[in-house]
Amino acid sequence: MLRTVRSGHRTTSSPSPLARRLPLVAAAVVVAGLATACGPSAAPAGSAARAGTGTPAPALPADGTAPGASPETSATASAPPSPSASASSASSAPASASAAGASPGTTRGGGGSATGSGPGSGGAKPASAAPAPAKVPGPGYDGSADARALIDAALRAAKSDGRMVLLDFGANWCGNCKAADKVFAQPATTALLADGYHLVKVDIGGNSSANSALLRKYSPSGGTYAMPVLVVVSPSGSTRVDTHATGNPPLTADGINTFLHKWAP
Repeated sequence: MLRTVRSGHRTTSSPSPLARRLPLVAAAVVVAGLATACGPSAAPAGSAARAGTGTPAPALPADGTAPGASPETSATASAPPSPSASASSASSAPASASAAGASPGTTRGGGGSATGSGPGSGGAKPASAAPAPAKVPGPGYDGSADARALIDAALRAAKSDGRMVLLDFGANWCGNCKAADKVFAQPATTALLADGYHLVKVDIGGNSSANSALLRKYSPSGGTYAMPVLVVVSPSGSTRVDTHATGNPPLTADGINTFLHKWAP
């Protein structure tokens, strides 16, 4: 009977001090391991080193519980997410939201430049530029000018732009020539000349045999010439009208403008 009582006493005796310390040690290991794993270590989670030592801590299971730890200890010992991880998640969320929620109007606006280039867009082809107005010489006649070179240049220009060449044979002392020059200087007449003609003034009031030869070339009927002699020449060099043969128009704005309108290209 005495042995039986002793056996029962051993069965109901309180745990030893070592047994009481084991849960506390396990909890301390879990806390230290999790705190180290959430710090700025490059090691993967679950393999963090113990704080203050170079000895690796025991690996944690995937659920975060330490060997021998109770579920309550694992739940209360789980560390909060690191501030850096939270900031990274917060900054990436607005960026993804703005990318996913891009306005459809932005996409249409970006492609707006192509809307006018396709078939049926209604875009008209640019019109060809009109030739620049021809230069209209001032009043008077230059006896020293090379009239033949001036005429040749005017014919080349006429072939390029389709205008006519107007030859004005006259003299600085001729009253009728001065009257015609006054009309040529009026804005409406100047515009007609610049639009439809290359005007060349040839002095036949001096002793230039070359200029007299040009007069006979473009006005071959001969005889006595009443100045000014106005000859309209086509770009090919053929004479269209010679006022020595037909008579001058009235040397007024209406008369000369009518003449210019009639023989313009």
